[in-house]
Amino acid sequence: MSLLGQHTPADLVRRLAHVRWIAGGTGAGKSTLAQSLAERHDLLVYDGDRAERGYVNRCTPQRQPYLSALLRTPLEQRWTGRTADEIFQAMPSLHGETFGFVIEDLLTLPTDRPVLVDDFRTLPRDVAPLLTRREHAAFLLPTPEFRRNALGTRFADPARARANWGSSDHAEAFAKRLARDELWDEEVRRQARELDLPVLRVDGFRNVAERADELAAMFHLPGMRGTTPT
Repeated sequence: MSLLGQHTPADLVRRLAHVRWIAGGTGAGKSTLAQSLAERHDLLVYDGDRAERGYVNRCTPQRQPYLSALLRTPLEQRWTGRTADEIFQAMPSLHGETFGFVIEDLLTLPTDRPVLVDDFRTLPRDVAPLLTRREHAAFLLPTPEFRRNALGTRFADPARARANWGSSDHAEAFAKRLARDELWDEEVRRQARELDLPVLRVDGFRNVAERADELAAMFHLPGMRGTTPT
């Protein structure tokens, strides 16, 4: 039995009351904000991108069919031969396949300080039942221009582009990535609106420090290192 199966919903809320969540769209600066908050407020960060590597050995075709299919697909075929909508519909996280792994991991972490989850894959419908306060989760959604600039800079590195898209046409893959991410943003926005969870627009007009201050207040984080907790 998994760790997740050993706990009732009420127990999970209690066990995860120290957890805060940053999710939303790609290229919104979530990891930069998470690092800033961790340094200023002595938080433990759960990095969803790094943690994803550990999901591979735990997934099964029966319980995670979309993730299993994705792992069997060569890089070159993940972004070619399909529309952006087809790629979006095949996302494992859209079907809730990765969130259980996140919870299992969080239950094994120390609870002596707040934990900040930085995870693109977290959807509002998944995290809402676990929140003691609605403002303990924030969904950052970048404007199309902000994302294009952020991801364009990221994938300008040929090695990073190959790691994501293999030897496929990188220009085509990048265009489909942007289109898929727009669909993901729409889904996040819709769910957050229905569940009354905070959505923050990222357009570049606020710097990291200002956004970190906003999130620290929203998350009710303790004070800076060396200060009295608030």
